[in-house]
Amino acid sequence: EDEQIVAEIMERRFFPDHIAYKTWEGFHFAGHEIRITEATDCYGAVVWPSALVLCYFLETNAKQCNLVDKNVIEIGAGTGLVSIVASLLGAFVTATDLPELLGNLQYNVLQNTKQKCKHQPCVKELSWGIDLEKNFPRSSCHFDYIMAADVVYHHPFLDELLLTFDHLCKNDTVILWAMKFRLENENRFVDRFQTLFDLEMISNFPSLNIALYKAMRKGRMKA
Repeated sequence: EDEQIVAEIMERRFFPDHIAYKTWEGFHFAGHEIRITEATDCYGAVVWPSALVLCYFLETNAKQCNLVDKNVIEIGAGTGLVSIVASLLGAFVTATDLPELLGNLQYNVLQNTKQKCKHQPCVKELSWGIDLEKNFPRSSCHFDYIMAADVVYHHPFLDELLLTFDHLCKNDTVILWAMKFRLENENRFVDRFQTLFDLEMISNFPSLNIALYKAMRKGRMKA
């Protein structure tokens, strides 16, 4: 079953028939052809399999996880694929990442959502753990969903990432997080994450070493 679903997910990806001026990959999600321009010299500007897993879940669970008119933020949006799919499914999306990635992110979001979405998504800088209250004040920012794909890997900002999840998450916010397990660091982060949030694995793909989680603040999952 794992391999069958993984094959279906990967079939959503296609490539240009000829060499293009810019490197891009194509994807079929939410009834649209999505073209993602990549920058192969940067980790944050490449589409990773965790993003495909999350997009596939959003599309195939659109009734249970109804995004229409929901307020969604993606952290570590990278190329913007997850944000684009969430937008096409009717959400009002804020796609965030580091300042050096915003140009490519903005380009992809605009090219794939303009005049196609109920709500035009916005792109905003978010450096984990920095100026959170200034840029995303708790009093006025309320997100129904926080989405993240492949934000946990061997980098020195895991403390800041956890702080960011904590700041953005209200009592009724749902976190959807796709994660590829690589090193022991990932397991330790999951343990720390669970001190603040209840965590439920909703999909597991051993052939990709990727798990998809749903999380909410402690005590709120069944509230």
